[in-house]
Amino acid sequence: MFFKHIYEKGLAQASYLIGCQKTGEAIVIDPKRDIDEYLKIAEQEKLEIKYITETHIHADFLSGSLELQASTNAELLLSDEGGEDWQYQFPHTSLKDGSVFKVGNLKFEVLHTPGHTPEHISFLLTDTAASEIPIMIFTGDFVFVGDVGRPDLLENAAGIIGTKEIGAKQMFQSVKRFKELPDHVQVWPGHGAGSACGKALGAVPSSTVGYEKIVNWAMKINDENEFVDELLAGQPEPPKYFAMMKKLNKIGPSILGGMPHPARLTLNQFKKAINSNVKIIDTRDKLSFAGGHVCKSLNIQDNSAFSTWAGWLIDYEEDFILVAPDHRIEELTKALIRIGLDNVSGYVPDMDAWANACHETETVNQIVVADLVEKLNDGDTMILDVRGISEYNSGHIPGAINLHVGYLENNLDKIPHDKNVIVQCQSGDRSSIAASVLLSNGYKNITNLTGGIVAWTDFGQKIVSEQEVEMA
Repeated sequence: MFFKHIYEKGLAQASYLIGCQKTGEAIVIDPKRDIDEYLKIAEQEKLEIKYITETHIHADFLSGSLELQASTNAELLLSDEGGEDWQYQFPHTSLKDGSVFKVGNLKFEVLHTPGHTPEHISFLLTDTAASEIPIMIFTGDFVFVGDVGRPDLLENAAGIIGTKEIGAKQMFQSVKRFKELPDHVQVWPGHGAGSACGKALGAVPSSTVGYEKIVNWAMKINDENEFVDELLAGQPEPPKYFAMMKKLNKIGPSILGGMPHPARLTLNQFKKAINSNVKIIDTRDKLSFAGGHVCKSLNIQDNSAFSTWAGWLIDYEEDFILVAPDHRIEELTKALIRIGLDNVSGYVPDMDAWANACHETETVNQIVVADLVEKLNDGDTMILDVRGISEYNSGHIPGAINLHVGYLENNLDKIPHDKNVIVQCQSGDRSSIAASVLLSNGYKNITNLTGGIVAWTDFGQKIVSEQEVEMA
């Protein structure tokens, strides 16, 4: 048996290529949209990708199943569980609970494991050439290392009211079934630490059923009501783009037929785009952005969270331009198409040439903790904490107002123009995004707290939990 775990750090997303070396057949589970890696591995290992499958209709990334099928002519094997509303709307071979299919000598048994989504399935693998006992389970967004999939996305991200409690109860039953599997079975999930599909995902790539019974909180709760309450509590804010991913993955994403290559724009082309109000996404680090950027541009730094924040802030119906160096364009483009943001109309490699040509730039005001402490006594300062609600509740600067950076655009009425607004997050990355959002909407009273709440506590300043505030 050939086995390859393929991990994309930006979305903390795992996919798998498994092959029977005797017959040369292979299957890919939960492929990402940039498919070149699967094709390369298959060629190197002298395998033919005969099958493609998914554990569920994904919300956090755009599936590459149709893209890979167009390149390989492989058979699509997809879930038909969950009822009429949860069916893939493009041609495929149906999978149901108890379905069995073989890839050479490798036997895959389908388990319906609803909870994260109604149609969710997992794949129990037996290498029949070696044994009749299953050895692996591919759990998608059902069981993670140390956690289970959140059941609230259909309601909180896609707006389908009344589904999260139902999903949580389904997850309870699915977990009971999981615990009946042999302890030795290896668990290979669809995500790792950093994914928004759960709240406490482990950083190691795999586990076993036995290990999860010992360490996974969800395996230790035997009361359904307690399980539901714990599962729904403290889930992170679902990124805005999740609803779009659900829709596109259900109806079938468009097929690219290859990697797009954004054009390198001249200064004149860049100027025309700016004058036409094309959105500018500046991927430079936060300090470079603060030192000078095009007015109304957004700062989404080129780091592991780039895809997620792009999905929060970029409209799927609009074209946009990147500010990024030549050597990063290919990887940034991949990060964007993985969540269906295909409308990159070009890029500019740096801002030096723009500034040197005497074009106007804008800066982000910065403040250090020592100066902020003095300013807090003037009664004219608002601290805006743009972290997630659970982070804020566990400890924040006294008097700070919480508004998640991803929700700023729709809550500008809560941000005053007549006060000094100090934006802060944990260490400064998200607050740079938030500052750029507010500046792009015409605010002139925005200052970023350098180093965020980490710098605040390092300077010896106290933080308070929401529980402490309520008690006071």
